[in-house]
Amino acid sequence: MAATPTSGAIAIPEADAKVRHNTTTEVDDAVAAVAANKESWLQLPLDAKIQLLEQTIRDTVAASDEWMAEAAAGKGLAPGDPRYAEELATGPLQIVRHARLLAQTLKSLRDTGQVGLPATPHIRPGGQVVVPVFPTSKLDAATFVGHKAEVWLEPDVTIPTMRTATLYRDPPSEGKVCFILSAGNFTAGGVSDALHKLFVDGEVCVVKMNPVNEHLGRFMERSMTPFVREGVVRFVYGGVEVGEHLVDHPQVDTIHMTASDKTHDAVVFGDGDEGAKRKQANEPLRDKPVSSELGAVNPVIIVPGPWTDGDLDYHGRYLASMLSMNAGFTCLCPRVVVQHRSWDQRTALLDQIRRSLAECPPRDPYYPGARQRWEVFLAAHPEAEAYGPAGQDDVPWTLIPDVDASDPDDVVFRAEAFNSILAEVALDGADPDDYLDQAVEFCNDTLWGTLSATILVHPKTLKSPAGAAAVDRAVANLRYGTIGVNVWAGTGYGLGSTSWGAFPGHPLNDIQSGRGVVHNTYLLERPQKTVIHAPFKLGKKPPMAYDQRTFTTQIRRLLRVEAFGEWKQLPGIVKDGVKA
Repeated sequence: MAATPTSGAIAIPEADAKVRHNTTTEVDDAVAAVAANKESWLQLPLDAKIQLLEQTIRDTVAASDEWMAEAAAGKGLAPGDPRYAEELATGPLQIVRHARLLAQTLKSLRDTGQVGLPATPHIRPGGQVVVPVFPTSKLDAATFVGHKAEVWLEPDVTIPTMRTATLYRDPPSEGKVCFILSAGNFTAGGVSDALHKLFVDGEVCVVKMNPVNEHLGRFMERSMTPFVREGVVRFVYGGVEVGEHLVDHPQVDTIHMTASDKTHDAVVFGDGDEGAKRKQANEPLRDKPVSSELGAVNPVIIVPGPWTDGDLDYHGRYLASMLSMNAGFTCLCPRVVVQHRSWDQRTALLDQIRRSLAECPPRDPYYPGARQRWEVFLAAHPEAEAYGPAGQDDVPWTLIPDVDASDPDDVVFRAEAFNSILAEVALDGADPDDYLDQAVEFCNDTLWGTLSATILVHPKTLKSPAGAAAVDRAVANLRYGTIGVNVWAGTGYGLGSTSWGAFPGHPLNDIQSGRGVVHNTYLLERPQKTVIHAPFKLGKKPPMAYDQRTFTTQIRRLLRVEAFGEWKQLPGIVKDGVKA
């Protein structure tokens, strides 16, 4: 059994190869091919870049059905499974939306010289600049009913000093080559990271597929065909050896990864005792800039209020659905539910989470080492409650209730499970407002990572001046890159116009959730956090519910909306929601 780490992720073993891996010569050829075009990419006219994005949208839609089928089959999802279209939502749909929003911004730059923000930035009390970034259109407002998102810029940014799209206003004199270590869980990841590097940072890219999902690389290559033909993107396949070769490649200027903090530290400081010494001294082995998104122990803060039985059912189902998304193998998955010990509905919500986990269909634990990581948590918490199959290869949905908040070294607080585990902790407080302040302090100071946090709060609480002020204070004080109020913070990954990444400020030798952001299609500079607000409940079932029978048809309709702006899909989306 693996040893419990003091912080960060538990090491994940490398997956077996699923396709032929590239030779060193082939990798060198890929780097040379994009390096030859790093200057011309900076000089390519906006119209040409827009055309590339629009062709990517068409190519992605054309591949989407086959892409979804093969990706779902690889994760044990059959066509009749309610979660079958999960692979469409987190692959083609994500890419199409990202490309469309980038094209929209470039068109605005071309036509007006501005990025075309959907609303005017404003100043929060205390002086922080807040930029509305969602909805981006009337179609957004119609498909994401009641959702609003904004990006808060770093505190020392003012309206006069706020900058956007510097790449296009003051382009660099030299191009750069970025090596991207792609994620193994979502197939959109490598493509979206490449789009960000190309259009936000102006860098050409070599994308190394993760062995976990490298068999889907052909679909990502089809999606990015226009950029491959342009000579600014190449995909390569391989394990650690290929990654090490690219990290040290003389023509690679920057590195971006979606991975674990263990991978980050190996790249930045090296392995073994020497790497540990360099990390302790904060002396990187390499001087190449590294940006990263590395996961976290993401909290869900429950604000006490007058919740009904229907509210408890909805949000117990919502929490189970967040956990079950992609079998729990996501960096944006909730890991710790934070509750007020004195709330009279605390046990009722826990019971509803239990019922939802018990009825949630089991998932294939396809990610390497999932069972071993699960055993680490069970060894620390033998009282954990497992729901579902319990064979030696299974990783059942698991709830660890009432974890002791006074033990900051507990594994559920310090290590990202990256599997099917959800913990719950109760905090004291003189009243709900005091509890909420304590919850923010607990999340900031005890939980590892700063990627995303979710707050669930009843609308009657928000109508109270004291309740609204307490929630606003919590949002302002939480040190997380994305905060969702009545919406899973992981939604921010898919919106595209929002920035996605860690809260800024991590030193390299305590990297936690990483450095830098991706997406950010309005090209905002120096984002601090994204904040998303949504209605307390949407329809009969929460978004992407594990038992949503119409999910596949809904996502197919949404793909048409995103790709081609088809308003005619809206009645069907509403109908699907009613039938869910």
